[in-house]
Amino acid sequence: MRSFRLLQSTFLVTGCAVLLALGLSGQVAKAELATGAACNPAADGGNPCPRSLRLEKQQPLSMMATVGKAMFFDPALSGSGKLSCASCHVPSLHYGPSGNAPVFKGGATGDREGRRAIPSLTYLERQPPFSIGPDDAVADDIAPTIAVPVTGGNHAAKSAVNTASSAANLVPQGGLFLDGRADTLHQQASGPMFDPDEMAATPEKVSARLQTVDYAAPLRDLAGVRGKASSDFLLSEGLFALARYQIEDQNFHPYSSKFDAWLQGKARFSPVEREGYLLFNDPKKGNCAACHVDTVRSDGLPPLFTDHQYEALAAPRNFALQHTHDPAYYDLGVCDQKPGGRKDLAPYCGMFATPTLRNAATRHSFFHNGVFHSLEDVMDFYVLRDLEPERFYSKGPDGKVQTYNDIPAAYRGNVDTIDAPFDRKPGQAPALTRAERQAIIAFLQTLTDGWTGETGQGSRL
Repeated sequence: MRSFRLLQSTFLVTGCAVLLALGLSGQVAKAELATGAACNPAADGGNPCPRSLRLEKQQPLSMMATVGKAMFFDPALSGSGKLSCASCHVPSLHYGPSGNAPVFKGGATGDREGRRAIPSLTYLERQPPFSIGPDDAVADDIAPTIAVPVTGGNHAAKSAVNTASSAANLVPQGGLFLDGRADTLHQQASGPMFDPDEMAATPEKVSARLQTVDYAAPLRDLAGVRGKASSDFLLSEGLFALARYQIEDQNFHPYSSKFDAWLQGKARFSPVEREGYLLFNDPKKGNCAACHVDTVRSDGLPPLFTDHQYEALAAPRNFALQHTHDPAYYDLGVCDQKPGGRKDLAPYCGMFATPTLRNAATRHSFFHNGVFHSLEDVMDFYVLRDLEPERFYSKGPDGKVQTYNDIPAAYRGNVDTIDAPFDRKPGQAPALTRAERQAIIAFLQTLTDGWTGETGQGSRL
């Protein structure tokens, strides 16, 4: 990790993969597994140290969640009467967007362009609240503190096999949306619903529908006397119902990929998937697991493939978007989540949330501005950004390539140039060959939910 480093950590964590590579005993390897460490796949693609995962069974939805489900699919809640939550977050596409447009068209008449690419709604149930504090790559229970950002100091690089190497760095982490501006799914639900560029609803319209529509009758009963007296309270309860639906319905967090089966010893990687997994975890190659953590927690919770943190990767400006035609327009992520953030949170300007990689292989737009449309494009950018910048960035009037062209010059020091594979300088060899990048993509395809392989999905608690 990070473009913003403060202190060098002295910790060293050795994973099961390293122990096995050194030929140490199976007993030692099993002891390491108790800490949630990963282990290398065997030559046949199997998992030599399978885990028992903590997987929840689908329970009947509560009355509140049932109302939330109906709201999720109700287009009449939008300003146009044509868009529901499910219009952008399609259940059959892992609650991500359909098509390959960089952003969605919405608004009261359906012709307004959204500000950012639509994220998936899957795997948000363990997202901690936003904070700025010590780097803990594997925690879902980060303390909700805000550290005062400063500049300077040592920047500790983050390693896929040593996520504690940067533990003393102060980093933004947690929160929902790509800038972390909401802490709960309850808060998140109101964002797109009342955004004039998205569902374009009004509180008055949503409250009026909840007061009359048949499916909300249980909500009105649950809201009691206060719900009958206050439309604002009924609206708040409706947004809470949307959150309960996303938490209670296991389709939002099924953990049903081939990788989950592999973790349990119930599937084998193909040779290219195995190669991709090893490259994904190799700190000198892909180094992907430094931020997209892929180890099982000590309590058995499956990995989310994110450390909940934020990166400034300098994705190219997407000139296909209308607002980028204004040369003064910049979307700077974390530091734009509140007024005055470009001054108060300047060391984090340009940073966006590290998303889960689960179901990433089914997406068709990537990064906050949807500038890339395939995993091949993303991998090329990760590996070649500073080696072949002309592939990604446009040229200015002087004919020179405008690197990092979607971040103002004042904040370009926040861009990650420390962690592999972003640590390469012009003239050096890329961290990954094209064949190795393809192997990582093959591994990422094992993260798609709904895998029905030789032994099924495994048992649920």
